[in-house]
Amino acid sequence: MFLLNLLGKSAMQIKPEEMNMIDHLEELRWRLIRGVVVVLVFTIIAFIYMPEIFQHVILAHANPDFWTYRMLCKIDPTLCVDHLNFTLQSRDMAGQFTIHLKTAFIMGFIGGFPYIVWQIWNYIKPALKTQEKSGNFAVLAIVPFLFMIGIAFGYFVLAPLSVNFLANYQIDSTIVNQFDITSYVSTVCMLVVACGLIFQLPILIHFLSIAGIITPAFMKKYRKHAIVIIFVLAGIITPSPDMLSQLIVALPIYLLYEISIITSGRVQKNRMAMSV
Repeated sequence: MFLLNLLGKSAMQIKPEEMNMIDHLEELRWRLIRGVVVVLVFTIIAFIYMPEIFQHVILAHANPDFWTYRMLCKIDPTLCVDHLNFTLQSRDMAGQFTIHLKTAFIMGFIGGFPYIVWQIWNYIKPALKTQEKSGNFAVLAIVPFLFMIGIAFGYFVLAPLSVNFLANYQIDSTIVNQFDITSYVSTVCMLVVACGLIFQLPILIHFLSIAGIITPAFMKKYRKHAIVIIFVLAGIITPSPDMLSQLIVALPIYLLYEISIITSGRVQKNRMAMSV
């Protein structure tokens, strides 16, 4: 009952126009607490089911039969992954327990991210006008959708490409790849979560445009520079040096950039309409 009250009721039962600075900080504190509680709930669930999650989700990229590897093989037989040249080890006494906790928290963050965004929206909503509320709510409703697409892209595209390249890369044939489980999980989770956050670019541009920091004209003017930066970023986050892997990563980011230009243009159009 306490948890339901915490998630369902506002900590401050005061009208927004009657709230002072302390009241606003108190409201923000309770909304952050709610977000943390939801993340912890998902973390506990992930912790309980971690053996299944580890076997079928986290370690899936270490299996040559992973879905992405099979699709690459169908596209081009030369891309078939028959063997991943590495073994996983835990070199620290508390290594497996630590990675158990760390992975559970990352899963909790992924599960609770949409709710955290919802709490942030409810905190800033009273300061917006009616027209701004409806427009921004429509934008924020896309946040979980973009986040999950980014997570899926990182999990099914970026992570397997990276694992495959790093597992089969050898500077000398006498060196055996024996990866620590902490390093493996950290790499996979970092790539997946990073993609989920990168896919929030249109949302970020939307609010930067509202603040007047970014304009569609500015983004169009520096489009060529953005393309160069995108390919550099793709080269950094994609260990594989081949152009196909970099194109697979760069094209969705570039598409997000073009969507961001459209988003910024709509914000500018709405602002001009409101000023008339």
